[in-house]
Amino acid sequence: MYELIQVSEHDYYIQCPAKIGLVKLNDTEVCLIDSGSDKDAGRKVRQILDANGWKLRTIYNTHSNADHIGGNKYLQGQTGCRIYAPGIECDFTNHPILEPAFLYGGYPCKDLRHKFLLAQESKAEPLTGEVLPEGFELIQLPGHFFDMAGFRTPDDVVYLADCLSARETLDKYQIGFIYDVASYLETLEKVKTMKAKLFIPSHAAPEEDISDLAQYNIDKVREIAGRILEICAEPLCFETILQKLFTEYGLTMNFEQYVLVGSTVRSYLSWLKDTGKLKAGFDGNLLLWQQA
Repeated sequence: MYELIQVSEHDYYIQCPAKIGLVKLNDTEVCLIDSGSDKDAGRKVRQILDANGWKLRTIYNTHSNADHIGGNKYLQGQTGCRIYAPGIECDFTNHPILEPAFLYGGYPCKDLRHKFLLAQESKAEPLTGEVLPEGFELIQLPGHFFDMAGFRTPDDVVYLADCLSARETLDKYQIGFIYDVASYLETLEKVKTMKAKLFIPSHAAPEEDISDLAQYNIDKVREIAGRILEICAEPLCFETILQKLFTEYGLTMNFEQYVLVGSTVRSYLSWLKDTGKLKAGFDGNLLLWQQA
């Protein structure tokens, strides 16, 4: 774990639960794409930098989930590097309590205020194409989270953040986190047609051709949507829908899974309602969902 793997003349990634991209900008300076899950991840990154005699100039965060920004504070404090994050992700990075609060829909209890959902605060600035190194391309990848972005480097390596998951992950956990289902499907369709020397997803193996994996993720989204529609053959409240999905897919409920899967299911319900496949109404002071 935390092995540095070179994939082109200037591009590397650090093998860890959420892959960290590392790109050499010159003989002595590098930038990171994300920073890992916590202070310990940041410390291990710092050891890699020191071992190679590299100075960290910048961290470019793809999005603000805690496992991607958790090393920010430590590395910024140790190196003085600048940090950039796209769109509303910048606000979440500066105020990470927003992530568990958003997921829960209120002030998060202690069970949700831990490093997997709540990173330490770091000082981030808005990420735009203008602040990227020469030859870098900013790629908009919304859907998984609000304004998630990826990067294409001058060596034609594309860092894809969390826009798709490994087959094994989807087969095990079934319901991957999605904020905006419509945008997520559009992103996957775009990624499916992209070409590059190498694609590096954060939670899947690097691939020279990403199209099959993108289609697998698309198929899983449509499978989940279809299952929700079947469950809603009769009017049901959200909690019952969620319970049925957990039971049918063999998932185990805890606070973390409740907010992650629950938020995702709410996003599916919104998308299915907006596309006319579900209807919603209030009965006995309950919000009930049913096939349209």
